Amino acid sequence: MRAIVLEKPLVFAAAEVPAPGSPGQGEVLVRPHTMGICGTDVGGYLGKMPFFGYPRIIGHELGVEVLEVGPGVTHLRPGDRCAIEPYLNCGHCFACRRGHTNCCQFNQTFGVMCDGGLRERFLIRGDKLHLGNGLDWDQLALVETLAIGCHACDRGAPQAGDNVLIIGAGPIGLAALEFVKLTGAKICVMDLVESRLEFCRMHYGVEHTIHYQDDVAALQETERITSGDRFPVVIDATGNHNSMAAALAHVAQTGTLVYVGITSQKLTFDHVSMHKPEMTIRASRNAMPSDFTRIIGLIREGQIRTDRWITHRISADRMIGEFPTYTRPDSGVIKAVVDLTHI
Repeated sequence: MRAIVLEKPLVFAAAEVPAPGSPGQGEVLVRPHTMGICGTDVGGYLGKMPFFGYPRIIGHELGVEVLEVGPGVTHLRPGDRCAIEPYLNCGHCFACRRGHTNCCQFNQTFGVMCDGGLRERFLIRGDKLHLGNGLDWDQLALVETLAIGCHACDRGAPQAGDNVLIIGAGPIGLAALEFVKLTGAKICVMDLVESRLEFCRMHYGVEHTIHYQDDVAALQETERITSGDRFPVVIDATGNHNSMAAALAHVAQTGTLVYVGITSQKLTFDHVSMHKPEMTIRASRNAMPSDFTRIIGLIREGQIRTDRWITHRISADRMIGEFPTYTRPDSGVIKAVVDLTHI
């Protein structure tokens, strides 16, 4: 069976891998049609993702077709279209027992800690498939990205009328923007790349943007936009340790800072910059099962559009050659989607 394997950082290779066989108890055999390339994939390719193991078949943003269902799977049938919830939790650890399956102590994220969807077909637990009949393959592949932003927004809990700063206008930042917008909060976006800020202004009507030049100028813009109050909610979606440390300066008194991006670097900041405003700092990891259900419904209703995100589209046979370009900010990529129909 054909697959594409990330053998080690910077090295993809076409490969033949064993076929998965028939599904067992609680399992489903699926065929992937589309795969979104995300920051985790890029981080794994560059060797900068702390949770990655090699060699690895990447791919966790997937639109899949059900081929066969195993015993005990009653909510799916062959031909169904699904989005994948790629967080393979244990169900027994402290976090799972409390319902926080996104933070499972023994989590194995599909395509990161275990092999993912960049192959002809694979087996996956039935409870990790979210039915999305009526959505196209691209929409299904982007559900997981949206779920990350949905959870990050929930962690920040903005209220209607709040000023919210989103740092980083890549796919995760845009996903957070979608859900912050639904709360009725007022949004400001900061990014290094002017074209991304223009995208936010054009497609989302974002009134305030900050084109980052340096920390001093960025803070001056924050003070101007908020009339000196700064932002009660800041979501940093960059995964850059310098940005994540500098983000504290933009948080209002008693405000909340949410880190949704991941870095393997240490964060360094003065304690007083957190203590003086009585700031809350929160991590946001993965997403909840209910987020997937909600997002599929919002896409069906037309409240969320994903088509404008997709700036690059490639076939599987071109992915190895073109993937390196997606690691560069100057490529203009917001979301690249791989067509896996003929992998």
